[in-house]
Amino acid sequence: MTDFATKRLAVDPDVVAPDGSDVRILLGLAGGGAAHFQLAPGKTSRAVTHRTVEEIWFFVGGLGEMWRRQGTREEIVAVEPGVCLTIPLGTHFQFRALGDKPLAAVGITMPPWPGEGEAIAVEGKWPPTV
Repeated sequence: MTDFATKRLAVDPDVVAPDGSDVRILLGLAGGGAAHFQLAPGKTSRAVTHRTVEEIWFFVGGLGEMWRRQGTREEIVAVEPGVCLTIPLGTHFQFRALGDKPLAAVGITMPPWPGEGEAIAVEGKWPPTV
């Protein structure tokens, strides 16, 4: 049995994600992990896809857009607090913060993030600014 755990959101980011967003690592279990992602106002992430993980994102702050592509299916969705979306394995994605506040989301990664080399750069919808 895994011990239960508690953690408060850190003030400073733990790492910068391959997409360029600031990451505050939350908690994880054998089947997945949680992190807080934040992109500065007016910034656009780098477009990526993942080798082995899928994600669910729940937006908690700011306004922005998320672009996703799976083969020939492509969409841009407006994101704001309360919007939840999935990033299935192999999906190309990119996001940007619109307005004067950071775009923030809590992401659940399944299985847990394996580390360096998981994200692969792809061509995105917008020029990245991070």
